Amino acid sequence: MEQEKHYRHELKYSIPYAEYLAMRMRLRAVMTTDPHTDESGLYQIRSIYFDNSDDKALKEKIDGIALREKFRIRYYNDDLSFITLEKKMKVDNLCVKYDAPITEDECRRILAGDTAFMKDHPEDLVRELYVKMKYQRLRPRVLVSYVREPYIYAPGNVRVTFDSQIRTSLFTQEFLNGGVSDISATDKPQDMILEIKYDAFLPGVIQDLVRVTSLRQQAFSKYGACRRFG
Repeated sequence: MEQEKHYRHELKYSIPYAEYLAMRMRLRAVMTTDPHTDESGLYQIRSIYFDNSDDKALKEKIDGIALREKFRIRYYNDDLSFITLEKKMKVDNLCVKYDAPITEDECRRILAGDTAFMKDHPEDLVRELYVKMKYQRLRPRVLVSYVREPYIYAPGNVRVTFDSQIRTSLFTQEFLNGGVSDISATDKPQDMILEIKYDAFLPGVIQDLVRVTSLRQQAFSKYGACRRFG
């Protein structure tokens, strides 16, 4: 059954490390650390992004196509017991995400091109990816890894995250292995990517703490940054 989802606002900013330190201190006075983080308040994300031989997803991002989608497979903190297939759809600054759990074995089969089982999979999203792998020629294209520091605020369903150590590898078969051979995907590894997600409104207290009006919004894409290498 199709999941009922609604679009959320998503803003992205590239900020220097010094600004991150000051902003984090302000946010901690009001926001709550995401309960899924480790003792340091962080978690690691690894994702495999899909695209076709014509680089459809990449070109739509670069060209600023208003309505676009990306498929990815993701897990957290090197825990292969919980792997998700995700489809993220964007309309300008609005986004919505659909997800479905898959097993480690299913993930390995998808990465190896063994997709026949997907056609009759119980999850709608897995079946949709099968169709698009067959007819749009989607394939695993790049591995994206980064460290996330997330904060949440209940009013407005606000989520503020700082992403750093963005790294990449084209060797997608390493995705499920402990020793991933990757390289930095950013010119300044210390810079942080600030993301702000919220529903209908961004509460004034969060606007003041983040000081959104003084920041220059950037259409930063981790996938785009990591595709610079191939």
